[in-house]
Parts: sequence; C-alpha cells; structure tokens
Amino acid sequence: MDFRFMGGSMGSVVGEKITRLIEYATNQFLPLILLFYVSILTSPTTGGVTASFGMLGDIIIAEPNAYIAFAGKRVIEQTLNKTVPNGSQVSEYLFHKGLFDPIVPRNLLKVVLSELFQLHAFFPLNQKI
Repeated sequence: MDFRFMGGSMGSVVGEKITRLIEYATNQFLPLILLFYVSILTSPTTGGVTASFGMLGDIIIAEPNAYIAFAGKRVIEQTLNKTVPNGSQVSEYLFHKGLFDPIVPRNLLKVVLSELFQLHAFFPLNQKI
C-alpha cells in the first residue's frame, strides 16, 4: 500500500480481509481484537504526542511524576493570561482526572505489560515470559 497514493485508505483487499476475519470470529464465537494499542507516556510527553497517538491507546500507561501536557505552562499562561496551577501537568494529578489508566514505574513495566497481554489473550496465562 503506497500511502502517497492511498492517503490512508485501506483499499478493498485489506477491507475484505478484515471483513472475513470478523465474520470468521463471529461464526466461531471467538473474541477479536483488531488493534490492541498500549501507549506508554514518559516524561516529558507534550505537544503533538499528547494531541495525537499518545492519547489514543486502548490502555494508556504513565510513569510516576511524568510531565504530560499539550503545551508547556509558560505557553499556556502567556496565551490565555491565566495561571496554571502547580502540579496540574503531572501524571498523578492527571490520573485522578481520568486522563489515563495506571501509573507504572519503569521497573514494573515488563510485569504489567505481560499481565495486560495475558488478560487480552496474547499469551497463555500459564506461560512464562
């Protein structure tokens, strides 16, 4: 698929294959996840990442004390002429506002991702990773 030509369209062949996959899963009573996208927000996550693919995950994980914002504090304050409260662009504050799912320290990330993949049936529950 040539993106310059198709411009993001999946085309009839890809669409047909996805349709057949959905029909097969439905007929066999199988679960089907077409896209399982885990987004991991590290510090800093700002601008275009926050405005686009960083916030589109099925599961969005942030690291502790991560600076996550669409725009920096100074830019917001100068543009809107309003004070941005301290700590309002930190993962713990944003978690309580429902912006993402768990806050996971990097040293536990492998374990958490493994559990998520097992939960979503990417690995058998008894398989060691």
